[in-house]
Amino acid sequence: MTQEPQETHETPAARNVPAQLAALHADRRSCAVLVSGSPGGVIHVRDGMVVGMETPGAPGIEVLLLKSHRIAEDDWTAARATGTDPARLALELVARGLLGATELEVIGRAALFDAAFALALTSPDGWEVAAPRPLLDTGTAVPPDRLVTENTRRIRLLSNERGATARFARDRLEPAPAARDPRQTDRLSPRHRTLLAVTDGRRTPRDIAFALGRGLFAVMLDLRDLLALGLLQPPPATPAGRPSTAPRTPPSPPTAAPHPSATPLPRRKR
Repeated sequence: MTQEPQETHETPAARNVPAQLAALHADRRSCAVLVSGSPGGVIHVRDGMVVGMETPGAPGIEVLLLKSHRIAEDDWTAARATGTDPARLALELVARGLLGATELEVIGRAALFDAAFALALTSPDGWEVAAPRPLLDTGTAVPPDRLVTENTRRIRLLSNERGATARFARDRLEPAPAARDPRQTDRLSPRHRTLLAVTDGRRTPRDIAFALGRGLFAVMLDLRDLLALGLLQPPPATPAGRPSTAPRTPPSPPTAAPHPSATPLPRRKR
């Protein structure tokens, strides 16, 4: 089978990215939608179904697996050394017993929904439809309207307004005075204690998600819980537009448990 040339295709104008994906779904197109802006990204479409997303706004599959210590970095490197084809990497991970095919699909689906959520928080500068691009194929395939429904649910769960949720995603929260009181922190779950330890007034929720190898949405849910408990507070006002310079590596290995409202990473049974 010959691969389609990497070139941009002319498609009817759409009012937004969800409308563009709906049109591609109706036509059963296989392509890549290149989204520009902040954070921007690539949406992979096969036969009209969304099969993957890549965006700097949320951790991808590699970050989720390595930062959570689900797969050792040496094992990941060895699997990648078999070739540069991302599809081959997925097969190699399963063949080596590092992941089961089902759990790889679950992780891929979680990463897809999280990337869609990150892209939904801001309006893109633009987008174009191009030929299909290489993809770490986890077997996930989601209709575009399902992504829209889930994004709406997540935004409402966090603040009931996209703009407010987007601002929350950019906040650099810091520990409140109560966070120094052991009587307040001892009752927290390990997951929340880990999150509190890396929230220092410099990291955004996105930075924390990358540091811990957790989904952006799950991290924002837990940050909301800590805010409600009075253990976190917004940092002092800073000049607008200051870029995030926080390191994405936590001070110690994370021991957080999965949030009950988020899809956890499955564990391989021996």
